[in-house]
Amino acid sequence: MIEELKTFISVVEQKSFTKAAKQINISQPSVSLHILALEKQFNSRLIERSSKQKTITITQTGEILYKKAKQIVNIINDTKEEIDNYNNSICGTFKIGSSMTIGEFLLPSVLGAFVKDYPNVKLEVTIENTHKIYEKFKNYDIDIALIEGTIPIGNYKSTNFYKDNMVIVTPLHFNNDKNLNFKDYLSNLTWIHREEGSGTGENLKAFLNSEGISPKNFIILGSNFAIKEAVKNGLGVTFISSLVIEKAQSSNEVKILPTDTQYNRYFSYLVHEKSISRLSELFLEKLNAYINI
Repeated sequence: MIEELKTFISVVEQKSFTKAAKQINISQPSVSLHILALEKQFNSRLIERSSKQKTITITQTGEILYKKAKQIVNIINDTKEEIDNYNNSICGTFKIGSSMTIGEFLLPSVLGAFVKDYPNVKLEVTIENTHKIYEKFKNYDIDIALIEGTIPIGNYKSTNFYKDNMVIVTPLHFNNDKNLNFKDYLSNLTWIHREEGSGTGENLKAFLNSEGISPKNFIILGSNFAIKEAVKNGLGVTFISSLVIEKAQSSNEVKILPTDTQYNRYFSYLVHEKSISRLSELFLEKLNAYINI
């Protein structure tokens, strides 16, 4: 049944019998036979086919099987890799997903140490915003997720691994208007914002709400580097991880606005509670060794 499940996963993700056949290198009739076998096994229609429009629709029971099939195939692959690792050197494919700040400023050093000790491991690293990384993790497309925002409660284990300091960053020649109080002045400024689904963007919103700041304008940018450059060039101010602007501050490109309150957040890693692989365990050992909470 494993091959049938792999075929079904490919059909769901490719949304096409023809494309699935090409992806897994079998004939299209074989794809159809695999799907029919699964529908017979589970006594349920999994895919609705439209011959006129040449489209397919996944049924509700099909969605249930897809999620379970992903888990089953991942467990089998992890088990095979763990047995291979037991008999030979540590090897296999390890899939990591990381949100932007972690992926750009913390992950490289950890991966460097990991690859040095386990050179036969193939790494697949995805760096996107928190929402997109969580979706990949939820669908079992990655083994571990490193995130900096809030996510729904689910069947996974979440552990904090780093305490991050958030700061207000301004252009180098920023001057407060003495005729306005501090918060009113900040409300009159343009704020540089990350896109929807970003952990950094989520923290900026929370900060503005808690401090009663209502910006007159927002500029939305899709990366930490773009935000840093925008502030550096006088387009506005932002609320961002101190990791992002550490070098820019030390080279006098931007400055951190002093505040009475220290703003912190935690970075977390997510693992699938019932199917954590040996490679995931080894990676977490490196993560905990190189990064102090």
